[in-house]
Amino acid sequence: MDPALLLLLLAYLGGALTIISPCILPVLPFVFARAGRPFLTNALPMLVGMALMFMAIASLAAVGGGWAVDANQYGRTAALVVLALFGLTLVFPALADRVMRPLVGIGSRLSEQADAQGSGLWPSLLLGIATGLLWAPCAGPILGLVLTGAALQGASIGTSLLLLAYALGAATSLGAVLLIGGRLFEAMKSSLGVGEWVRRIVGVFVLAAVAVIALGVDTGFLSKASLAGTNGVEQALLDRFQTAAKPKAESKYLDDQGPMPSLAGAAGWINSPPLTPQSLRGKVVLIDFWTYSCINCLRALPYVKAWADKYRADGLVVIGVHTPEFAFEKDPDNVRKAVHDLGIDYPVAIDNDRTIWRAFLNEYWPAHYFIDAQGRVRHRHFGEGDYAGSERIIQQLLAEAHPGKSFTGPITGDDGQGALAAAGAGSRSPETYIGYAKAAHSVSRPAAVHGAPARYTAAPIALDDWGLAGRWTVTAEHATLNEAGGRILYRFHARDLHLVLGPGAGGHPVRYRITIDGKAPGADHGSDSDAQGNGTIDSQRLYQLVRLKGAVTDHTFEIEFLDPGAEAFSFTFG
Repeated sequence: MDPALLLLLLAYLGGALTIISPCILPVLPFVFARAGRPFLTNALPMLVGMALMFMAIASLAAVGGGWAVDANQYGRTAALVVLALFGLTLVFPALADRVMRPLVGIGSRLSEQADAQGSGLWPSLLLGIATGLLWAPCAGPILGLVLTGAALQGASIGTSLLLLAYALGAATSLGAVLLIGGRLFEAMKSSLGVGEWVRRIVGVFVLAAVAVIALGVDTGFLSKASLAGTNGVEQALLDRFQTAAKPKAESKYLDDQGPMPSLAGAAGWINSPPLTPQSLRGKVVLIDFWTYSCINCLRALPYVKAWADKYRADGLVVIGVHTPEFAFEKDPDNVRKAVHDLGIDYPVAIDNDRTIWRAFLNEYWPAHYFIDAQGRVRHRHFGEGDYAGSERIIQQLLAEAHPGKSFTGPITGDDGQGALAAAGAGSRSPETYIGYAKAAHSVSRPAAVHGAPARYTAAPIALDDWGLAGRWTVTAEHATLNEAGGRILYRFHARDLHLVLGPGAGGHPVRYRITIDGKAPGADHGSDSDAQGNGTIDSQRLYQLVRLKGAVTDHTFEIEFLDPGAEAFSFTFG
């Protein structure tokens, strides 16, 4: 079954099973009072009111938690404290009663008011709202996990769908109570003891998970869960129901391609307050979709920065839209560090949920969209290259915005250094992912064991083959080294070899040593290794490990990690 559909099913079942919790018992007398009355004017409004209120409370928790985390690192700590409190309420029902007493009190008063008003549409809807308030304290562990992901990763369409599925499950079980009545109630009471113990056991697991996250044992877990689950739901729905046109091909002329799409939905902004198409009217705008571990984006960056500096005084506004590929690129602190280290001083939108990406119908890194002073998209360019052509587009749009002023000066040439330098000429090995979701050409033996530690050996490799050696845990997105001495081999054809890497648990540095054809790289080392092949993983980013000085031919690359914990994501070449 598709993981996204499985998450929705689990959320629905979690909501349906919430009814076995003892704390829902105060609601049931009011529910039974509606049994036998017309369904459309009594039961249905009550179920709708309950689901809406339940979802509203949960959504407020998700959005509020997400805001706290986005605010700063202290917000993340606050979110973990809230999650720890949630785990404690699962373990100790008396604590849950005390913490949620205000909501329960409001719900009880609304229930009594609705019951006093009798039957009918509005009293039943009011009763449903009260039921939602009373039901919220009974939230099970599945809802807790959904809210955890939303708090630490930000609310999204996928999160909302999971909350809706949970609310519908709760409404279904409540509807069953209305239809079946007392017989179901008696069966429920016999299972309350078992349900309570299940809640306590899961509460212990929630507390353990909070401890693991707080200690940094696996800082990427929730991010990976978010990418594998909620983003998949979100994208599948948009692919099915989106009525807008399909992404357009790269344009060749300065034709009018419609108004500039919205920039709303960013998780945050760097170097600027939030910008809108309205606030940018009168400016020529360049939108650069990028992500900081993308080698193609990095190689285009020197030109984008040069244009921003050269034409800023003439009214050009460059906006970098950072849309992540890997989970670690969703961490705002990582993005801020990358922006600082790369010397980017123009506005950057953190597009963690791909909201802006979808508004532009974009599919590429890097992608450049050129908008004129009237707020109309006039040109698109995807990928690296044709920097002279892109700069001429900027000059033409500026000339339109400033009649009588010439922008025909020399074209900027600004190749970067290290990993930011332009790619070498000729063919090269393809981008290669190490996580099992996109892996290809692996010669590791055994084949990737999904999500569990295993010891691998690498068979003899041909061109563009690669393999793991040592004890690794391979996930959908990356492989994590479980003990020192693990290696990765790759038979490549390119001038440059890059590898996206992350340090060990809690950010502990990991030392490595590379060889080319079994020897130290010498003069062929990259900017992140020395002549002896030594280097250190100190953050989650792209590392340039090889830059050949001679002719580009086939070579065997090997990297050995001298400490455990290294995370390896993907190879790219130049």
